[in-house]
Amino acid sequence: MSAVKVMLWMFVLFCLIFIAKAQVTIKDDSNNSAKQIELQSMRVDCKVASRFAHTVMTTRALNTAKASQEVFFEVDLPKTAFITNFSIEIENRIYVSEVKEKEQARQKYESAVISGQTAGLVKASGRHMEKFSVSVNIAAQSSVTFTLTYEELLQRRLGSYEIMIGVRPKQLVQNFEIVVDIYEPKGIAFVDVNGTFITNELLPLVKKTVTDKKAHVYFSPTLDQQKKCLNCEATLIDGDLFIKYDVNHAQDIGEIQIVNGYFVHFFAPEGLPQMPKNVVFVIDRSGSMMGEKMKQTQEALTTILSELHEDDYFGLVTFDDVIESWRPSLSKATPENVTEAKEYVQTINARSMTDINKGILYAVDMLTSEKSASFPNMSMIILLTDGQPSSGEQDLSKIQENVRNAINGSMSLFCLGFGYDLDYILLDTLAKQNDGLARRVYEASDAALQLQGFYEEVATPLLIEVNLNYPDNAVTDVTQSHFRHFFKGSEIVVAGRLQELEINTFPTEVSANGLEDQFVMQGVAIAEEWDSVFPEQEYIFGDFIERLWAYLTIQQLLDKREKCSPEDKENTTAEALSLSLRYNFVTPLTSMVVTKPQTDDEETLVADKLTEEQREDIPQAGMRAPSQLTGTSQRLRQYSQVPLFGGTASQRRLTPSSLVDGDPHFIIELPDQNNALCFNIDDKPGTIFNLVRDPLTGIMVNGQIIGDKKIIPGSKLHTYFGRFGIVDEKLGIRLMVSTQEIWVSEGGKQTKLSWTNKRTIKGLNMDLQVIKDQSLTVTLKNSVKFLIILHKIWRKHPYHQDYLGFYTLDSHQLSQDVHGLLGQFYHGINFEVSDLFPGKDADKQDAVMFVKRNKLTVTRGWKRDFRQDVKNGDDVPCWFIHNNGTGLIDGVHTDYIVSGLFKTI
Repeated sequence: MSAVKVMLWMFVLFCLIFIAKAQVTIKDDSNNSAKQIELQSMRVDCKVASRFAHTVMTTRALNTAKASQEVFFEVDLPKTAFITNFSIEIENRIYVSEVKEKEQARQKYESAVISGQTAGLVKASGRHMEKFSVSVNIAAQSSVTFTLTYEELLQRRLGSYEIMIGVRPKQLVQNFEIVVDIYEPKGIAFVDVNGTFITNELLPLVKKTVTDKKAHVYFSPTLDQQKKCLNCEATLIDGDLFIKYDVNHAQDIGEIQIVNGYFVHFFAPEGLPQMPKNVVFVIDRSGSMMGEKMKQTQEALTTILSELHEDDYFGLVTFDDVIESWRPSLSKATPENVTEAKEYVQTINARSMTDINKGILYAVDMLTSEKSASFPNMSMIILLTDGQPSSGEQDLSKIQENVRNAINGSMSLFCLGFGYDLDYILLDTLAKQNDGLARRVYEASDAALQLQGFYEEVATPLLIEVNLNYPDNAVTDVTQSHFRHFFKGSEIVVAGRLQELEINTFPTEVSANGLEDQFVMQGVAIAEEWDSVFPEQEYIFGDFIERLWAYLTIQQLLDKREKCSPEDKENTTAEALSLSLRYNFVTPLTSMVVTKPQTDDEETLVADKLTEEQREDIPQAGMRAPSQLTGTSQRLRQYSQVPLFGGTASQRRLTPSSLVDGDPHFIIELPDQNNALCFNIDDKPGTIFNLVRDPLTGIMVNGQIIGDKKIIPGSKLHTYFGRFGIVDEKLGIRLMVSTQEIWVSEGGKQTKLSWTNKRTIKGLNMDLQVIKDQSLTVTLKNSVKFLIILHKIWRKHPYHQDYLGFYTLDSHQLSQDVHGLLGQFYHGINFEVSDLFPGKDADKQDAVMFVKRNKLTVTRGWKRDFRQDVKNGDDVPCWFIHNNGTGLIDGVHTDYIVSGLFKTI
């Protein structure tokens, strides 16, 4: 291998959310502000023409240090956006991205690394990721400029379009700008601007100009205006800027624009009478809905029931592993019925397992049995669940087939997923296959408002079976033109190509079923002169209607793949891929690659990096695994070249006992000598880590950390484990252990245990022993034995709160594939310790440790084991590995973050 190579490491995670959001932060390894990185400029430039938004985000940073720095640029992207370009400028050289088919992009990336070049991937990692993340190593006194471009079609919801720009630079910016220009040919109805960080001092700096067809929003505070106080460096710019607007909607066939051989048709008529509807609410009452989720669901349902139109018909279905309904048939939304329904909602209690299949099918039967001339034609099911199928039919493809066959196009299914411990892909597919949509409800204090907000979107149907018709001899490649329903406050968008570029006019017809009779509108689409439609050229970005057509076509093809046969899916995928490559869109089928050639004159950019030979098979300190890049900030990390050398030491093979307790302190104890390895993990409260996962035996343990009630003045935030989730997939066992209660699920039955009572449960597959207010011992048949210790804190303590410790008592029957923050050490580890020397703390010695081909500086210290003495604990001498265990654990600690207490990713 050669000497130090030029290294540019860039990885991007991107996904689809409904709002435009971007933010940048710079931090160092200790999570403090990086004072040696100067953020020279941040600019967000968003241009919107006829709802199609083109956004360019540019950030420039200068490394004022005497050593190279690793700078991360991370952005939250809209769920509906496609990245179209990305570039990095270093030392007056620009490295521009290119879009490749996903597999080709990976191959190019791998070959670039092997050849000594550096490469970066910009890719859509699935359809639910949300991060764009880039890092680059810049030399001392050098600067870097990141430029990201993406495009999206803004969706109209509840009568407006919304752009949200998140700005969290975490430090003062010399030149900070947000510029938004909007142009709508039919005229702008209103523009509202607000932000979570807009104080009374910053409010006058938000400049908004609105004329008939144009709107301009500008925000550019000076350095002094950004400061929280006169003599401090903290910034006020930390939050989200919201821009909402609407357009003047035509009362006839809608708004049609023809530009350069492409057309777009916007249809959102106003003033139509509301159609009555049949709606069945299907509510998950499984055990995991207990507590705040159920309370928020009841609160939201109570409000939603109050908003039913008196001509609506409704039903309530609840499900766990048993299906029940408020009434066996639909009821008209009279005041009396609504009052009784509200009373029933308050009696819903979380109970057992989750039978999604039967819950939905019961609702379908309720709606289909009511079909008659006296009932409305508009029928819908609204499903709310927080889990995965765990009872009844659990084959996902079979559930989809059952629901699709039962509905058979006669109604719409809307799916709401509460939190992250669920199969969102299942809900998304069910909704798309049945003319609905899926939405995630986030576990937060405003969950009830989220539920109510979603219902508002579908509460008022105006038309059903909407068809937008165009002559076949005039247009081609038309996007979806039939829609099951049109709701108040939304908008239907259709785009296509003209058969001939010279075509300037064609007839159009819109037909649908309304409240009273057939709705039919006819008109003629006429191409206007470019200069008259778009007189202000600075608002326009190229052939935007063509790009809008391509964008909309790709989105719909990706959705279609989830509904069609395998053969059609292959053709649909090929078509979506071809368009993605043609228009340079980063989609789930493509990736964007930046390759920087190896050149001698740029080696100073990575002066402190390890050589390729030193890096080979060595986890790089502080670097995240590509699939685990998370967060919403620009990060700074500094690396030093660390030569690996031998030394006199004793090499040991360990068979450890692993535990985690305290703040949180991980200890790998050696059973045959008074020694141990230990490390801490620091992250924000609410983060969930995988501790143990064995894919062969099906054993998994995840833990969620909590923080102090408040931070002690002058101290850092301390975190501890507050909840654990234990799963034995093969035995069908789940345990949720918190500081308040213990939930046990086995064989479809759920049991709640309390810490306040001593209890012993012996079962066929599991034994449990609760010692009052002290500990829980879990023994799973033929596999593992765990001990969870409850640390009780005085309830009125001003800072601290109860927390848990987790101890592995027996793991010898787990497979060699077991992993996790604790599990990776169950079968031992090789390491060497040598070269003792005085540390920074006069009372503690440092040493050199060689472990997993890493050379680390470790410190002799001690942690506490509370197994024998729950109150005081026993001191355990250990070698402490710094920086969240980096170099000892595989990868870095953020690689072990998972999305839910019973999730693997």
